[in-house]
Amino acid sequence: MIALKLLSVDRSFAEKHYADLSAKPFFNGLVEYIISGPVVAMILEGKNVVTTGRKIIRATNPAESARGDFAIDIGRNVIHGSDSVESARKEISLWFSYCAVNWQSSLHPWIYE
Repeated sequence: MIALKLLSVDRSFAEKHYADLSAKPFFNGLVEYIISGPVVAMILEGKNVVTTGRKIIRATNPAESARGDFAIDIGRNVIHGSDSVESARKEISLWFSYCAVNWQSSLHPWIYE
C-alpha cells in the first residue's frame, strides 16, 4: 500500500467516479450510497496488482468473497477495485489528485527483478 485516506465524498465527485455507469438504473442509488458515509481510498502496488485485487474482490455479488461476506445487499457494496490498469490510473488521478504519490519501498530491489 502506498497511499490511504479517509474522506467524505460529495455528489459531484461520486457522479464523476461512476460516470461510466450513469445510464444504468442503479446509478442514483449507487451515488446516494457512496455519499452516505466515509470512504477509505487506497492505492496498492505490486506485480499484477489489478488482476490480483480483482481475484480477491471477485464479482459484484458472490458468496465467499469480501463483497459477499460484508455487504448487506448487492446495492450496498463494501469494496471497489479498478477493473484494469487504465481504470486504476484514472481513479488514482481522481481520488489522489491533490497529493503526489511517488514512493518506492526500500524492499523493491529485493522483490522485483
